[in-house]
Amino acid sequence: MIYLLSYLAAISVVSIIVTTADKIKAIKHRRRIRERTLLILSALGGSVAMLITMLLIRHKTRHLKFMVGIPVIILAQAAVAFAVWRIFYA
Repeated sequence: MIYLLSYLAAISVVSIIVTTADKIKAIKHRRRIRERTLLILSALGGSVAMLITMLLIRHKTRHLKFMVGIPVIILAQAAVAFAVWRIFYA
């Protein structure tokens, strides 16, 4: 369990850093981070941190792909976590 929590903390920090870096690059009109990369980080476990960061720094909030996609990823991750919990702990 400690490994899972450590992984989720690490991927969340990476997601926050990458999302913030993309926002800074957008402001400075520099080469951006691919949307695919942001979505992959979200799917790998950084979805909650990324969504909160996006809302706080107002980044990608006009993009339907992110404002619907990331909550869908969160729901899918919660469903998988619940299913695994039911299998192993219930």
